[in-house]
Amino acid sequence: MAFIDPSKLDLEDNVVSINRITKVVKGGRRLRFAALVVVGDHNGHVGFGTGKAQEVPEAIRKAVEAAHKNLIKVPVVGSTLPHEVLGIYSGSKVMLKPAVEGSGVAAGGAVRAVMELAGVADVTSKSLGESTPINVVRATFEGLKELKRAEDVAALRGVSVEHLAE
Repeated sequence: MAFIDPSKLDLEDNVVSINRITKVVKGGRRLRFAALVVVGDHNGHVGFGTGKAQEVPEAIRKAVEAAHKNLIKVPVVGSTLPHEVLGIYSGSKVMLKPAVEGSGVAAGGAVRAVMELAGVADVTSKSLGESTPINVVRATFEGLKELKRAEDVAALRGVSVEHLAE
């Protein structure tokens, strides 16, 4: 997987979730915040990151920095995905299906944030299993990493795209 330079892209970020974390120590409770952020350019590049800090804005800043280092390229055919895929991470499973043009993003919370920032305008998804936002986002990314365009598959097999459709 090739490195994608975030400085060359016009990235937008979206905070998916913020968790309050409490650590109990001898002197009382230590309060921190964990942020989950998805970044994307609405043109096939998307990434996610997490950050922890004592203040929310600092946690978000750290998460955005981590997301810039974790960018992937999503193959988009028209305004949808090239084929159906199932992404699995830990207890979360996310099924992503291409949809007809104009149907919109039929996805919940964390999956919707990833799809919109990736530039996928028409997709149907179903989140199966665990619904923890970080695991749902990771399962979505696992699914997106498995996507291949017809041209890429044809090149790997050494046949034409027309022959592949038969």
